[in-house]
Amino acid sequence: MQFKTTHLFAAAAAVSAATLLAGCASAPDAAEFDKQASAMMKASFRDNGIAKVDRLQQDLSNAECSKAGAGSPPEAVAKAIEAANLKLVKWPSDGKFLGDWKNGEKLAQSGRGMTWSDKTTDPKDNGGNCYNCHQISKSEISYGTIGPSLYQYGKLRGVSDPASAAAKPIVEYTWGKLWNSRAYNACSQMPRAGHNGVLDEQQIRDIMALLLDPKSPVNQ
Repeated sequence: MQFKTTHLFAAAAAVSAATLLAGCASAPDAAEFDKQASAMMKASFRDNGIAKVDRLQQDLSNAECSKAGAGSPPEAVAKAIEAANLKLVKWPSDGKFLGDWKNGEKLAQSGRGMTWSDKTTDPKDNGGNCYNCHQISKSEISYGTIGPSLYQYGKLRGVSDPASAAAKPIVEYTWGKLWNSRAYNACSQMPRAGHNGVLDEQQIRDIMALLLDPKSPVNQ
């Protein structure tokens, strides 16, 4: 009986292995899985208020970064993404980079906007949600750590006069980073606030002031 049972289990194991191998041989390829995932996403979401299904559509930058997964795209692709996004940065129309740091702090604290329950896509109704990922001012103890600390952002970079020629590279870099983060980091997780219309020019100026104005509590 033991001999028969052993052979029975062995035969069953062989059949299971053969079935598994056959299944592996006919498994969908990556392109098919992508197609199935895309179909599932489209079937799972619908327009609701100002939140439209078109938010699921990826531009080339997002598509390439998704393709790379947890890794990084090839260097040539990464450089192409950064170059393309740098061209999309809209510089301040009046040449003024800094606004009011007090308004910038309010924007950094606010995570409002862009949800299905909001009535408008006007950036004036949105916040920057900066504290969600960064430490900024010393007085705020509730902040995320996905991004680097921005406490003393301007001070640590030697910005004593944001309007000076010496500060120009940091000022322009910071504006570009806020407007379109992928201009400097191909697969940055930081929202492209200006490029995607989450914040307008004046709001970007105010956050710039929060980070770079020597009078801002960030730089004390």
